Amino acid sequence: MTVASVVVVYHSGYGHTAVLADAVHSGACGAGAEAARISVDSMSDADWEVLDSADAIVFGSPTYMGTASAAFHSFAQATAKRWAAQKWAGKLAAGFTNSGAKNGDKLHTLQYMSLLAAQHGMNWVNLGLLPGWNLSTSTEDDLNRLGIFIGAGAQSNNDQGADAVHASDIATARHLGRRVAEQARVLKAGRAALAVDGL
Repeated sequence: MTVASVVVVYHSGYGHTAVLADAVHSGACGAGAEAARISVDSMSDADWEVLDSADAIVFGSPTYMGTASAAFHSFAQATAKRWAAQKWAGKLAAGFTNSGAKNGDKLHTLQYMSLLAAQHGMNWVNLGLLPGWNLSTSTEDDLNRLGIFIGAGAQSNNDQGADAVHASDIATARHLGRRVAEQARVLKAGRAALAVDGL
């Protein structure tokens, strides 16, 4: 069986986004991927090598003032040499974010991540879920309760710690991890088949 590698690279200011990173990682592992988590706070040369060798990279950051955190922006800028050499071209990419408000301009953060991926020549994997919590019979416990399509979005109250991250948002992040792992497996198997056929 083809085994794909998925790396979750993220920044978490107060722990909420780290909870989501754990969920994405768990989902990828559950789908049979070799998965790793890397915090941008302390990137080593070995961490960069793990990213370079991955089949898929999932970006994660809180949304601060309508965009990704300064720490995530610093990480993104540090990828410039890899961008220039297109070292990540052809990999899969996806993203997740968290903010205190239900909306909180999370879409802008996810668009920023998808643009970063596009500049690297990566292929973006969307959430692949219909919106939840949009019927009189539905509840906030639905997957994708915030109705975001481009990636996984979460909302955490500003006055509560990471242990209060909503269970639906954790499950949605886990779904994203599974989806990325499954798509990475398909991509890797397809490339192997084409190589065998000499195409």
